[in-house]
Amino acid sequence: MPRKPNYNFEKRQREIQKKEKKAAKAEAKRQQAESRKEVPKPDSPVPDTSTTG
Repeated sequence: MPRKPNYNFEKRQREIQKKEKKAAKAEAKRQQAESRKEVPKPDSPVPDTSTTG
């Protein structure tokens, strides 16, 4: 005999999983943005005009 479904419990569990997934995604996005801020962009090369004649 199949079990009686508990729709409210199952819905709460899905909502909890969705919140955890959303939080993990936001954390990954925050870390990625933070890592971009930490890495300095390389300076553009300055042309050396002393060697041109």
